[in-house]
Amino acid sequence: MTYLDLKYKPAETDIICKYYLEPNGITLEKACEEVAAESSIGTWTELTTLSKETKEELSARVFEIDKKKKTTKIAYPLKLFEKGSMPEIWSSIAGNIYGMKAVSNLRLLDIGFPQKMIKSFPGPKFGIPGVRKLLKVYDRPLVGTIVKPKVGLNYKEHAKVAYEAWAGGLDIVKDDENLTSQTFNPFYKRIPEVLKLRDKAEKETGEKKIYMPNVTAETNEMIKRAEFVKETGGEYVMVDVLTCGFSGLQTLRDVGLDLVIHAHRAGHAMLTRNPKHGITMLAYAKCLRMVGMDQLHIGTIVGKMQGGKQEIIDIKNEISEQEIKEHGDVLDQDWLKMKSTFPVCSGGLHAGHVSAIVKYLGKDIILQAGGGVHGHPGGTIAGAASLRQAAQAVADGKTLKEAAKTNSELSVAIKKWGVVKA
Repeated sequence: MTYLDLKYKPAETDIICKYYLEPNGITLEKACEEVAAESSIGTWTELTTLSKETKEELSARVFEIDKKKKTTKIAYPLKLFEKGSMPEIWSSIAGNIYGMKAVSNLRLLDIGFPQKMIKSFPGPKFGIPGVRKLLKVYDRPLVGTIVKPKVGLNYKEHAKVAYEAWAGGLDIVKDDENLTSQTFNPFYKRIPEVLKLRDKAEKETGEKKIYMPNVTAETNEMIKRAEFVKETGGEYVMVDVLTCGFSGLQTLRDVGLDLVIHAHRAGHAMLTRNPKHGITMLAYAKCLRMVGMDQLHIGTIVGKMQGGKQEIIDIKNEISEQEIKEHGDVLDQDWLKMKSTFPVCSGGLHAGHVSAIVKYLGKDIILQAGGGVHGHPGGTIAGAASLRQAAQAVADGKTLKEAAKTNSELSVAIKKWGVVKA
């Protein structure tokens, strides 16, 4: 077993991957070795083209196996990878290995990147401090909504809903993941119309307002759309990160438009939901921070989407902190001076969730409620007000029920949906 070395001490320059795996008719040790071989320099047979020197220099090494948990840690020499290329990294550590007969299940739990690899990526341009500076909001969670219904409104109706959300007190309005440029709501008509009403809402409220248009498309068209947003006076874009892929994301980040990039993770559960196979959202989120996403959906703990409490807390910490110490399935990670990614909580939220989410995740989060705003009995303006009131109440150290006594919109929201306890 040339890839198994339980005495190996990883070098500071190694990339460390932690996997869960279930062997298919072979020993756990052999299965671990097969994964290490296929993801580095090995194949199914001995090679006449592989020198001893190359083998020593580039072999991945299985240096830890936990038979009870069926996990392994594999160290990969930095030379195996192209710096600054997330597609190449994923082709190696999350590529052919998933199709191998040697394993019946395989899950990439986490990735630990060395400093030299971290430095080869730009990371977010704005991060949490930059976004807060742009909005001039420092003491509470940011609050936003998604225009609902997801699709079906024409561009004027879409803009009107956005305006009502801002008028009610929200900081942010975004498109949903499946609205791009359909015939009933063309992108190049929607953007100027929504931004015109954004300006109106800013003038009326005296507050900064943000619109996140979905620019998801083929890469060249995506960049064209982002450029149009910039030219029209927008400051943000949203992108569906899984469907665009790392290549598109890196191009969007590096094109130099000085736009905040909001990452929607639509489709991630295809990879992340099965606890025995695929990849964790934790590992995926780290890679998204590296390629430069300023904001990222992480789940809610208490909303409609699947995701355990500790998992979401770990993701939040990983993308927003500067240094992580190993615990559970989480590996050490020093982010050096790379900026943070702003965690976004969305999926079935309403004002009654706010105190519970903040208790779990802190105030450096963005709360986005779709149905919890537009489904308010008083309409969008009242629903927006209820979410803003809840966020301010938590920032002020008040309970939601206390705040509801002097905030009618919050009171109605709580009467309809209740208060969710942490």
